[in-house]
Amino acid sequence: MTVWNQLEPLLAKVQKPARYIGCEDGVYTPDHHSGAAAWLLAYPDTYEIGLPNQGLQILCEIINERPDGAAERTYAPWADLEALMRQHELPLFSVDTHRAAAEFDILAFNLSAELTYTNLLNMIDLAGCPVRAADRSPSDLLIGVGGHCTYNPEPIADFVDFVVLGDGEEVVGEITAAVAAWKVAGKTDRLEILRTLAGITGIYVPRLYDAVFADGQLVEIVPNDPAAPATVEKRTIADLGEWPYPKQQLVPLTEVVHDRLNVEVFRGCTRGCRFCQAGMITRPVRERPAEQVRTMISEGLKRTGYDEVALTSLSTADFSGIEQVVIDTVNDPDCGGQVSVSLPSLRVDAFTVGIAGEIQKARRTGLTFAPEAGTWRMRQVINKLIREEDLYAAVRSAYSQGWRRMKLYFLTGLPTETDEDTLGIATLARNCVAIGKEYHKNPSVTVSLGGFVPKPFTPFQWFGQNTREELQRKIYLLRDELRRDHAIKLKWHDPKATMAEGLVSRGDRRLGAVIEDVWRHGGIFQEWGEHFDLQLWLDALERAGLREEDFVYRHRTEDETLPWDHLSAGLHKDFLWQDWRDALAEVGLEDCRWTPCYDCGACTGYGIEHVVASAVPPAGGSQGTGQDLTVGGEVPVTLLPSKPLPVGARS
Repeated sequence: MTVWNQLEPLLAKVQKPARYIGCEDGVYTPDHHSGAAAWLLAYPDTYEIGLPNQGLQILCEIINERPDGAAERTYAPWADLEALMRQHELPLFSVDTHRAAAEFDILAFNLSAELTYTNLLNMIDLAGCPVRAADRSPSDLLIGVGGHCTYNPEPIADFVDFVVLGDGEEVVGEITAAVAAWKVAGKTDRLEILRTLAGITGIYVPRLYDAVFADGQLVEIVPNDPAAPATVEKRTIADLGEWPYPKQQLVPLTEVVHDRLNVEVFRGCTRGCRFCQAGMITRPVRERPAEQVRTMISEGLKRTGYDEVALTSLSTADFSGIEQVVIDTVNDPDCGGQVSVSLPSLRVDAFTVGIAGEIQKARRTGLTFAPEAGTWRMRQVINKLIREEDLYAAVRSAYSQGWRRMKLYFLTGLPTETDEDTLGIATLARNCVAIGKEYHKNPSVTVSLGGFVPKPFTPFQWFGQNTREELQRKIYLLRDELRRDHAIKLKWHDPKATMAEGLVSRGDRRLGAVIEDVWRHGGIFQEWGEHFDLQLWLDALERAGLREEDFVYRHRTEDETLPWDHLSAGLHKDFLWQDWRDALAEVGLEDCRWTPCYDCGACTGYGIEHVVASAVPPAGGSQGTGQDLTVGGEVPVTLLPSKPLPVGARS
């Protein structure tokens, strides 16, 4: 049932009506029939944020290629349209065909940010489905979630029916087959389909597990049904080359973020940055064949009409042969030599003059480097083994090729961080400006400062997060230090929002009541600064009888049960604990793609074993590999030739 006739009159009353009309170039109209499992794939943020998300587009294509599946997309309506939808009793709908959410079998969310959890509840409610899973009947939607946030799904366990861990390309087909068979059989028993889903590798069904507490602390999470495995293993596709998706990237009619062709060049990362959840949970590294990358770029540019392509991964410059791929793309004769290449995940130690020179041939895209910490000591703690000379060489490469502005990204609130480490950020920024002045009259540097939030399945999962007061103090310390440096602009993330993110990142099932309370008191779009309200979270905690100190600021112990211990990201827990001890000892680990295996556990069982991309790390070094790490904090000095003394002057 389409809701377009009800929706269209409302669009003239909202800020951005183009968010809701769909009609993108490349959109596919699926075949909905009685034997097909109908998916409504959702992104719990606005259209312009969610449309570029490749996860939704990839899964849509894969499902729609199956005879037993049909998939469409939906996004969170902004507050203005939501108010009208509730006033006119208009349900959540797809943007593809404007079909009502209740016409689908599955409403599945991609969760990439914890503060979107209240939007998740809001969209379930707008879909006409009970918010809590326990209240749903066989005829109600199955609510599924996937994405990086779901490696600790316990805070939202009461609201979802199933959770997908890891890569989705294979598992969505298995879910589709199971739900289609259940649908054909008449959907008589909801518990039956939940048990079937629990039997699929990579799927966690919270209803089939009990969380046991004692003295206000989680003791264990155990199955309450024979269909539920004791440990849920993540899904991993071993060969990225077998999944060349999306084949038809959508081109929107309205402006969206990252509005360009996006091509994923590899998945996973072994640089081992201890703060980075994405790098830990997506192991092992799997590269897409270079020829397939070139084909996807060439065909994608022709079809979409874009003149910019982003080569995406967690560290794109580590892709084998990256420089040649950039050269081929920039000089593609079919595109008139006008293609801009964006490398969103640039690593300082792999950015060379050659790459900089190729990128700038068309149009200079934004350039961001992420040293993450201001001193070499701190970078050893977090295992971001970027030496001073690496950073300054990359900055020099950029300025020498015509860039005048760049952004440096740092974290604050890291384990063992001191004020000296914080002020080291100012030193790095000033030195970058000084290099820029060798090439330009008015170079500038933007320093972006984020508050550190410890995440599950990282070595820092045991660390007690800095309080919001301490984060604010460090931000003001750096602000005051840079007050007179007009070439440096400082931006920072709100420490209040950092606290709320930390609350739900490592929380357990007790946080479900808090999230629901925040939502019921109007707390939606908490990712957006103008909508975020810390008091809603503090009040909800108080009503639930919980304290932020217990969830956010407290250090965890080695023998403590963590809310995600019954789930597996493929990493040995003792490996993560040892890496945490190494962090406190300021010991860095080289990238294992070019060194002996550390036995983290990620490669085991996939027929991959230890993946070595090439004999020589890119740019002569990768995450400290083959480099002298004893001098990582030294600033390279260039001695100018001495001038001859005037005649008669003393030496």
